Order: sequence, then C-alpha cells, then structure tokens
Amino acid sequence: MRKLLWALTVAFVGLCLSGTWLAAQEFKMETSQVKQRQKAERKALKLKHKYTKESLSSRELPSSQRQMMKHQMQRERRELREKQRDELQDLKDRQKALKESQNQY
Repeated sequence: MRKLLWALTVAFVGLCLSGTWLAAQEFKMETSQVKQRQKAERKALKLKHKYTKESLSSRELPSSQRQMMKHQMQRERRELREKQRDELQDLKDRQKALKESQNQY
C-alpha cells in the first residue's frame, strides 16, 4: 500500500512539474510570436515612411504641407510604439495571472 501511495505522489508531483514546464514553454512561444509580429509592423511602417519621404522630395509641395506630413509620420510612429508597449504589458500581465492561478493549486 505504501508503495502505491508513494508512486501516486511521485506521479502527481511529476505531472505538476511537467504542466508548469509546458506553460512556461507556451509563454515563451507566445511572447516570441508577438515580438516577431511587432518587428514586422515596425519594418512595414519604416518602409511606408521611406516611400512617403521619397514622394515628398520628388514633388513640389508647400512647406506647411510637408510639415503636416512629417508630423503625421511622427504620430504614427509614436502610436505604434505605444500600442506595442501596451500589448507586451498585457501579455506579461496575463502570464503573471496564469502563473499565480497555477501556484494556488
């Protein structure tokens, strides 16, 4: 009877540890996917701004309109940065909440 109880205890501990390990792997994979997507978004925005600048330099535009375009690009860059920062923070908060809920059991 003791051997059976000991085997069940070992199996339960092993199962808990493997569940924690799998959750950690899932967190890492989700984080890397988010970071890869964000990198692609930054690259796309950078390319868009490059083509916008080329377009502005090839045309005759009043300086006020150039300033408007420049400020619009700055706003886009700032909004993307804030959106990505918030997204990463949400991901970290979600992971922390899941970790705490797993530690309660």
